Amino acid sequence: MKKAKLMTWNMRTLSVLTTMLLFSTAMIQLFLVSKRLWFCYYSTGTDITVGDTLPELSDMLPVQEHYSSSALLPPKRIYKSNGYLWVSSNGGLNQMRAGICDMVTIARYLNLTLLVPQLDKRSFWADSSDFEDIFNVQHFIDSLRDEVKIIKSLPQKFSEKVRTNLFSMSPISWSNEKYYLEKVLPLIRKNKLVFFNKTDSRLANNLPSELQKLRCRVNYQALRFTPEIEALGNKLISLLRKSGFFVVLHLRYEMDMLAFSGCLQGCNDQEVKQLTKLRYAFPWWKEKFIDSEKKRLAGLCPLTPEETGLILQALGIEKNTKIYIAAGKIYGGGRRLSALRTAYPNLVNKEMLLSADELRPFKNHSTKMAALDYLVSIESDVFIPTYKGNMAKVVEGHRRFAGFRTTISLDTRQLVELLDLYKNGSLTWYQFSDAVQETHRNRVGQPTIRNVISGNPKVEDYFYTNPQECLAPLTFSASNSKFITI
Repeated sequence: MKKAKLMTWNMRTLSVLTTMLLFSTAMIQLFLVSKRLWFCYYSTGTDITVGDTLPELSDMLPVQEHYSSSALLPPKRIYKSNGYLWVSSNGGLNQMRAGICDMVTIARYLNLTLLVPQLDKRSFWADSSDFEDIFNVQHFIDSLRDEVKIIKSLPQKFSEKVRTNLFSMSPISWSNEKYYLEKVLPLIRKNKLVFFNKTDSRLANNLPSELQKLRCRVNYQALRFTPEIEALGNKLISLLRKSGFFVVLHLRYEMDMLAFSGCLQGCNDQEVKQLTKLRYAFPWWKEKFIDSEKKRLAGLCPLTPEETGLILQALGIEKNTKIYIAAGKIYGGGRRLSALRTAYPNLVNKEMLLSADELRPFKNHSTKMAALDYLVSIESDVFIPTYKGNMAKVVEGHRRFAGFRTTISLDTRQLVELLDLYKNGSLTWYQFSDAVQETHRNRVGQPTIRNVISGNPKVEDYFYTNPQECLAPLTFSASNSKFITI
């Protein structure tokens, strides 16, 4: 039978191989940690001149650390502060998360005192949450005290300056450390307090290794969610694990994404009008007139739920697989999910797994809800995002750091072409499935070198998707280059 000749994906075998690699990575981490406690990596206890090369970090950071008492806190780094940095993180959870990591790195490099970052309250989601509502603020401060001083509020002496003469700026996007040293530091020294009104993509993808490792330390150790969020996230993971193997599908098909991107495939006339009106209502969404079909053919649109169902089947994911949708409210609701649910009856989300009482403190707080999805996404056997947005990028990087857990990075441009060929009858199902699998043979989150394109940071590989400076050297060997079972 022709079907028997197809290349099929054995997802459980994938999980076993990934677990073996995770175990090997953990053993190396244990060896390194036994030689030198993580909080002593490069804390010198002395003042370091701004711009000097930081003392060498260890070759790799441990996946996670916990503090059981104040005796285990890292010693405070003693340095003369050059001023205060106050920042407002913009965007959704993952965009803010990456921005916070960058701001800590900048504060450390310039010998600044950092105020606990503000979170975005003006975006589409209008979430009123503060930093301490999402992240464990005391852990954040304590775990980085050997690097940078972080405070919860500004000294009283700045009260008048904040009211009348606060120096505010947006750092130039994708700037390297020299920009901050030569252009920003003089402003901070002059004004004593500087406010960054944006934090997204303000630091280059490629920096000296010691700065990259600090970005990782902030991201994977210091930014821990609140106990409330972690407890509910762990419950979700436990419930999903009861049935064994599970896949997380980041189905980025919410109203804000469709309005912002102008991707209108499958929407009726009323929905097209609603989404277009919304796009024009937000002045910071700069692109207004958008050719939806042209954008789709360029691979710049999220896959629709209907397209996603076909792709999952083509990849060989079995019908009875438990699939968790990590997303907000899907635009079009049950109508748009019907084909996907028919293909995969075990489709669930947090609203189906948790009670209304459990979710009540999270309602109307999109950042808290996204944090739950983040925790589940990190722990899933397979993670599949349908759009290369901030969550897809940051989660893929975290999964690499946690032991190269399988992440299927969909090539949407190639998939759109294959989908159209299949739908118009140019490809049989078997040809379509074979082509989809071949396209993604080496797109499963395996070890790879980050692609650097000088002068084009938006096109080159994102640091937080592949933080290679923080990964075990052995993972770059050719023998570990593929995790696909054929």
